Amino acid sequence: MIDTASTPDLAAELVGLLDLEPLDTNLFRGSQRPGANARVFGGQVVAQALMAAQRSVDGPAVAHSMHAYFLRAGAETRPIIFRVERDFDGTSFANRRVTASQNDATILTLTASFQRPEAGLEHAAAMPDVPPPESLRSLDVRARDYADRSAQAAAFLGQPSAFDIRPCGVPAFLQTEPGVPVSHVWLRFRGRAPAEPAVRRGVLAYLSDYALLSASLIPHGVNMFEHSMQTASLDHAMWFHEDVPLDDWLLYSSESPWSGHGRGFARGVFHTRDGRAIAHVTQEGLIRSRPDLAPRTTIPHMP
Repeated sequence: MIDTASTPDLAAELVGLLDLEPLDTNLFRGSQRPGANARVFGGQVVAQALMAAQRSVDGPAVAHSMHAYFLRAGAETRPIIFRVERDFDGTSFANRRVTASQNDATILTLTASFQRPEAGLEHAAAMPDVPPPESLRSLDVRARDYADRSAQAAAFLGQPSAFDIRPCGVPAFLQTEPGVPVSHVWLRFRGRAPAEPAVRRGVLAYLSDYALLSASLIPHGVNMFEHSMQTASLDHAMWFHEDVPLDDWLLYSSESPWSGHGRGFARGVFHTRDGRAIAHVTQEGLIRSRPDLAPRTTIPHMP
């Protein structure tokens, strides 16, 4: 079980990752997690690229949408360089393009659009009816359930995290029986929520890459720990509708309406506890069956 006394430091560490170092006009450097030596978490690169774009936008405008392509795996042993192109600055909207690179090789491209606050017509689909977070167990507690079945799964669930993560039912990435490709997860930031709205959006962008693609595996009864699957995010899009209240529980609901040709498609929505939809996400990724590969031995990062 996680020592919760240490988790606020992890939350502060995540916020620190979003505080990019300016190198020149439109050029920034993103740091990596201290002591990390694996493949960088995709949500980190997306969030840092979004923050690089935000740093080049003046005034109260904040991101309302972003679209990213993952091109190469990044390494946690080196910083990431972000170059921003200022495509458009209008009265209401601004658009930016960002290139993230390591060792002179592009690992991600991102476009983002920013809008100054304004009022307008409002409607939203209802929030799913799910159990409240207080009735569910955190992932670190549930790690004990998998200790005898899968050492890798137990190690993944037991990792320290900047978030308290409580799935409704069996986590999508651990299901072994075919089912309906729908997943619901409650999440809460462990630490003080950043004051800046743009940084809170960055934290949500980081979190949006968590367990989204796994929904496309549910109908097939396979998971990344017990089967020889090659999985990777290919592209990622996100729309921000409201400010991000990180001081309370958020429900992340995802579904996968299609998979094929070695790819899976998933879409998700974040709701506040009181039912407000604050962001939507879509992602397509690689879900390639590779019987020639041994089952996963490395442990992916917990957000």
